[in-house]
Amino acid sequence: MPNNFVLGKEQLFSRRQLLKLGIWGAGFAGTAALWHTLNAHSKSIVKVPPLEIAATNQAVKPMQMLRNFDYGVVKQENGRTVREFQLTAGTSVIQLNSAVSYNVWDLNGRIPGPTLRAKQGEHVRILFLNNAGHSHSLHFHGVHPAEMDGIRPVSNGSATIYEFDAEPYGVHLYHCHIEPVTRHIAKGLYGMFIIDPPTPRPPADEIVLVMAGYDVNDDSHNEYYAFNGLPHYFMDNPIPIYQNQLVRLYVLNIIEYDTAVTFHLHANFFDVYRSGMTMTPTEKTDVITMGIAERHILEFAFRYPGKYMFHPHQDAIAENGCMGQFEVITDKSSQTQLKNS
Repeated sequence: MPNNFVLGKEQLFSRRQLLKLGIWGAGFAGTAALWHTLNAHSKSIVKVPPLEIAATNQAVKPMQMLRNFDYGVVKQENGRTVREFQLTAGTSVIQLNSAVSYNVWDLNGRIPGPTLRAKQGEHVRILFLNNAGHSHSLHFHGVHPAEMDGIRPVSNGSATIYEFDAEPYGVHLYHCHIEPVTRHIAKGLYGMFIIDPPTPRPPADEIVLVMAGYDVNDDSHNEYYAFNGLPHYFMDNPIPIYQNQLVRLYVLNIIEYDTAVTFHLHANFFDVYRSGMTMTPTEKTDVITMGIAERHILEFAFRYPGKYMFHPHQDAIAENGCMGQFEVITDKSSQTQLKNS
C-alpha cells in the first residue's frame, strides 16, 4: 500500500472512497489462513471438543466467539509484516431473554466485537467504517502515536484508518471513545485485542470470556449481565473442555456502572498472568478482582470430569446473567490410543 495511506492524522473517508482505494471488501475473506498455517505445528497437540452451535441471526453468539480469533489479512510492505483488519459499526436488536429486547451498537454485526489478534512488532492497520447512526470512534489500549488514539469522532457514513505497531504484548481491548463514553461502551462498542509475544506461549485450548452489563432502562444501573453477550447462556450451554488439558482463558471485564467485579472458578485454581504481559504467572488463586477494562490470562486444567461453575462472586451480578459452566469431558480417542499402544 502506498505511503500516502499512512495517515499523519485521523482522516475521514466515505465507504465509496475506500472502495476506490481498493482497501475495503473481498480482500478480507482469507482472514486467518496464514496465521493458522504458521502455527499448525505448535497447536497440533491441542484438542478442542466438538461444538453443536445452533444457527442464529442474532448479533450475540456466545459460543461462536469462545475460540474465534480475527487474525486480519497479512501483507508485506517495505520488508515488514502488516495486519489489516476491517471493523464496521452498525446497529442491532438483541434478545436478552424471552421478554426483553435491547438496542445495541455492534461491530461487524456482533457484540462483543471481533477478538483481534496480532504479534508484537507487526504493523497493525484498522479500517473503521461507521454505519451506526451516530458519531463513533475506536480507541485501542496499547502504545501508539497521539493521532492514532481514537478520540476524534468519525461521523455516520464516514470511515478512518488507525495504524500503529503492535506493542507491548498482552491482552488489551478496544472501544468507542465518544462521549458519553460509558454509554457508547455499554451499548456494545468494544472488543478484545490480543498481542502475542515474540516467543509463543505453550499450546493450550484458548478461550475468550468477556463480562458485560446491560442497562435496559437508562438509569445508569445494570439490570442484566453476561459472558460473551447473552445472560445465562453458558449455564444452559456449558463450555466443553477436555480433562487434564491446559486451558488458557482470556478474560475481560467491560461491565460499566459497576466499579469492580470478581471472577471465580469452582473446584480449581488458576495461574494469573496479569494483563497478559508476562510469560510467568504472578499468582495462583480461584478468585480475582477486576476493575472496569481490566483483563488477564488465566490458565488451569481440570483433574476430574464433570460440570463446574464460573461466575463473579457478587451474587446479584451472577444471578442476573453473568454465570456459566465448564463441562470437563474425557478424550475417548486418546484413551483408545493408550489402550491399543
